[in-house]
Amino acid sequence: MNSKGAGKRRALAGAAAAVVVGAAFGAFVLTGTASAGAGASAGATVDVMADVVSQGGKRGPKPTIVLEHGAFADSSSWNGVVSRLRTDGYPVVAAANPLRGPHEDATALRGLLDHIKGPKVLVGHSYGGSVISEAAAGDPDVKALVYVAAFLPAPGETALELTNKYPGSTLPGTLDPVAVTNPDGTKGTDLYIQQDKFRHQFAADVPWNEAALAAAGQRPIAQAALEEKATVAAWKTIPSWAVVTTQDLNIPVAAQRFMAERAGAHITEVAASHSVAVSRPGVVTGVIEDAARATR
Repeated sequence: MNSKGAGKRRALAGAAAAVVVGAAFGAFVLTGTASAGAGASAGATVDVMADVVSQGGKRGPKPTIVLEHGAFADSSSWNGVVSRLRTDGYPVVAAANPLRGPHEDATALRGLLDHIKGPKVLVGHSYGGSVISEAAAGDPDVKALVYVAAFLPAPGETALELTNKYPGSTLPGTLDPVAVTNPDGTKGTDLYIQQDKFRHQFAADVPWNEAALAAAGQRPIAQAALEEKATVAAWKTIPSWAVVTTQDLNIPVAAQRFMAERAGAHITEVAASHSVAVSRPGVVTGVIEDAARATR
């Protein structure tokens, strides 16, 4: 066989293989299904194709996901969510929350938001919900708000008031108050959760070793932060999503439902502790990506 004939046969064989692969891939995308063990790249490909189809062949840039942790936690509480979002192609920033008060913390977060260019989805856990509700107000680049076992206060409400609105929180009996001197010389109180009570109170569905590390590294919140009244509510003008945790001992599930329903949020309920981003990162990531896709 001459070289020209062999080359032609190889070209035809390659084209046939491409048709078969293309047909199989097309069927996979159209069904939109994948086994639980499928690779992350396959899932990301389906996500990308769905975006293209839903926008008539045009796909806008993926928004930056900005994560705001709450009291008794730090940015590492988002690690499982961050890794999943990055695998799916989202730029992510897990912000450091000072936990001093909604206004002060929102001012710090707003500086970061101003620095990040382009569309953003803002996510808040627990007290972080109070912070994102103020920080996002009036920011046209924040396309969606996601509240994860979080506060969605209306103007004039406090986190403490909302917690006490319904029975179920056992947080007060687990707190470890520490007297502090503020930078301006005034006296204040920082609140921790007692380490031996941390897992049961905050992270009952998190493995013991992970919960112990979280207890040791928890960030305290100023007591005054829980008593500070909200002044704005970005959820009144920005589409919102909410993960409601039904086994939460910090914010009663009834309080979470009340706030999420009042905001008209897209609600996902999950049988999880307050530390749902650690125990159920896949669920939380899915809700965040739903919000990102819906607002692109």
